Amino acid sequence: MATTQIRVGGLGGQGVILNASIIGKAASIYEGKHATLIQAFGPEARGSACSAQVTISSEDIGYPYVKNPDVLVLMSQDAYNQFAPSLKPGGLVLYEEELVTVDGRMPAGARAIGIPATRFAEELGRRLVLNIIMVGFFAGVTGLLTFEAVEKAVRDSVPKGTEDLNMRALKKGYEFGRETKLV
Repeated sequence: MATTQIRVGGLGGQGVILNASIIGKAASIYEGKHATLIQAFGPEARGSACSAQVTISSEDIGYPYVKNPDVLVLMSQDAYNQFAPSLKPGGLVLYEEELVTVDGRMPAGARAIGIPATRFAEELGRRLVLNIIMVGFFAGVTGLLTFEAVEKAVRDSVPKGTEDLNMRALKKGYEFGRETKLV
């Protein structure tokens, strides 16, 4: 693996930053790779634009900012509208299919794979675990991180007492991602 640049986007309150943090933690702490994280919020705490940039590499990372991501993980239409045009040609968009409509804004050769993450989270009993489902989906589709590394990062990152719910959410997203894994 050389370097993979990832941008996670959505709205404040959806767990965008935690999603990106878990990806970076899984890569750096549990898989021994290099990772950087940069986060951005709108002026409000909830409901405004929110994004994070994660770079994962087998080598030192000299520049942490993501200009043209290899992978977008999107949980809102505004995030799609803003970030899809910046995707690398041939890149991958992973999106919440009930909140995002994919159109022609993506570059040539880009692929998009959706998941009904909000519905899955509601079926698990807490809409709040949408972000953990998306982490599992990311890991399952891309294969960039092992399930074990992501599982450890989630356990270390979620509030005590919510581990069981979050593990079920992670597994749901991961299994859905494995079913739609890139060939």
